[in-house]
Amino acid sequence: MNTDQFEGKWKQMKGSVKQRWAKLTDDDITALSGKKDQLVGKIQERYGITREQAEKEADEWASSSTGDLQAHATHAGNKL
Repeated sequence: MNTDQFEGKWKQMKGSVKQRWAKLTDDDITALSGKKDQLVGKIQERYGITREQAEKEADEWASSSTGDLQAHATHAGNKL
């Protein structure tokens, strides 16, 4: 997911950020405002992992979250 897509989906996805990375505070999540590089930095800081590992986790999470959002939207559309 590119940066523009990440920022565009942030409001829908930020609830799952807290579920995935519980060490991030509500203030952290609010301050991130959908900036992927800042999310990666916070994950790295809070979990004491490398930037590469944090980027990998963020990318995997974003891919699965986007798929979940699309599935939910498709399912909701079929109900109409």
